[in-house]
Amino acid sequence: MQAPRLIGKTAMVTGAARRIGREIALTLAREGADVAITFRQSKEDAERTAREIEAMGRCALAMECDVRSEESVRGAVAAVAGRFGRLDILVNNAANFEAAPLDAMSLAQWDAIFASNARGPFLVTREALPHLRAAQGRIIHLGSLGGIQAWPGHAHYCASKAALHSLTQTMARAFAPDVTVNCVAPGFIEMEDSPKEAGKIFIEKTPMRRNGTAQDIADAVLFFATGPRFITGQILVVDGGLGLV
Repeated sequence: MQAPRLIGKTAMVTGAARRIGREIALTLAREGADVAITFRQSKEDAERTAREIEAMGRCALAMECDVRSEESVRGAVAAVAGRFGRLDILVNNAANFEAAPLDAMSLAQWDAIFASNARGPFLVTREALPHLRAAQGRIIHLGSLGGIQAWPGHAHYCASKAALHSLTQTMARAFAPDVTVNCVAPGFIEMEDSPKEAGKIFIEKTPMRRNGTAQDIADAVLFFATGPRFITGQILVVDGGLGLV
């Protein structure tokens, strides 16, 4: 068996109480990392995830954090540094998704999506950067196939993820050679609460003839967390070929 690749490393995963973020946190822990996770409302889920990480023999920290708030982000990053003394991997996963017709979209709806999906990763990265530079660390953003394709019913979401993809490449240039910055862009990921009919439709559209799983995305994040440091500024689409259709 391959030895864990992240022994001695600390990771911070935003929005990791449930769903894809949770699987990312658990996957990094399985590879030996101590993991700090943030949540905004799902305290019980976050604490459960932290207990599972600790059961693997790793250290865990679950923190309430609103990635839209400068003060909240600053406090969360300080807590990670204070608890672990270092930060090697930052995964900006926290985000919101909403369907809304573009011609009836309110300014509040537009701003809310951008606040979580674009401003949030900027704020967390900015506060974490000194620690990541000291550790020669890695940043992995969670983008979306929607940041590449035009989905008329999700214009604000698509635009926010396109902004994050651009930010990924800008940060990669700005933070090199100390820190690598990459992005995983999922397609349709089937979760326990995904609409069954939608899942069937996407299976038919997807060349790989199945929908993605949270583990598919976590494995892609792990690749950027452990792979060659010469890889930076990349947007890795994980969609089973759906974007080719």
